[in-house]
Amino acid sequence: MADFYTTPLGIAVLLVAQSLAVVAFVMISLLFLVYGDRKIWAAVQMRRGPNVVGLFGLLQTVADALKYVVKEVVIPAGADKTVFMLAPLTSFVLAMIAWAVIPFNEGWVLSDINVAILYVFAVSSLEVYGVIMGGWASNSKYPFLGSLRSAAQMISYEVSIGLIIIGVIISTGSLNFSDIVRAQDGDYGFFSWYWLPHFPMVFLFFISALAETNRPPFDLPEAESELVAGYQVEYSSTPFLLFMAGEYIAIFLMCALMSLLFFGGWLSPIPGLPDGPLWMVGKMAFFFFLFAMVKAITPRYRYDQLMRIGWKVFLPMSLAWVVIVAFLAKFELFGGAYARWAIGG
Repeated sequence: MADFYTTPLGIAVLLVAQSLAVVAFVMISLLFLVYGDRKIWAAVQMRRGPNVVGLFGLLQTVADALKYVVKEVVIPAGADKTVFMLAPLTSFVLAMIAWAVIPFNEGWVLSDINVAILYVFAVSSLEVYGVIMGGWASNSKYPFLGSLRSAAQMISYEVSIGLIIIGVIISTGSLNFSDIVRAQDGDYGFFSWYWLPHFPMVFLFFISALAETNRPPFDLPEAESELVAGYQVEYSSTPFLLFMAGEYIAIFLMCALMSLLFFGGWLSPIPGLPDGPLWMVGKMAFFFFLFAMVKAITPRYRYDQLMRIGWKVFLPMSLAWVVIVAFLAKFELFGGAYARWAIGG
């Protein structure tokens, strides 16, 4: 049996099985993410939230998904039908394939490539096309305005996220996520992770992630008050479900990136406790809780405020941080905290 997995067919079977395992994890997590998001929002507003379908309402998301699947797909008469249907599929697929390079434990990664960060950037930068396609193909002013907003917003905050990650890359000397986690494996547990030397950028990355994923208070592309749900206006049934699923998967991906880049990935926060995938999943769940809390307690920004923060505040700060980290890493100051490639983690 072991010899079978060294043959081309065996390798193909193994890759398919591993891919299905990642897809299953993300999709099952998606059910609980939507449920948790609604429960947290309800708790902040002092109401119950989903509590009818299944134990404690745990199957409410499944019921909602079935409702979307069996409803009729309505396509506007003036829409470009091909692009209209491809748009949500594009958003969903691109959000999903980014998980191919996310490690959950030592060796637990579908594709352990040396340019994993560039891969995630390439895929996430393409996700905006799904939104633009949906807004343009709807042949309506409000969806088109929403898609243009999304394009400007996502591109603006990708620049800040990229510069923030460059600081981590300089400290590590690698674009591989596993190497970044290994560089944070020190004798001090929680205090060996990158959140401490890169402390200011943790907040910038979190806020930029909110804007990158169109998450409140930066959900301007689908602002109901002025755009009547933006690029999603004309969508219903399964296409709308794919848009929503793609958005939540992208949010969960940002939680994974925060865990890997700043909080040690699968590493234990307490020296002596075993490392493992449960730490990784737990950190991702914690960051999603923060995403949900921001949605529940923060009012929506105006669009001009959003763009001003991105270009006039976050961009200069993240660019300055790259220069500072490069200087600190070059001269190995603060005990080499900014030059883990030089001290071996």
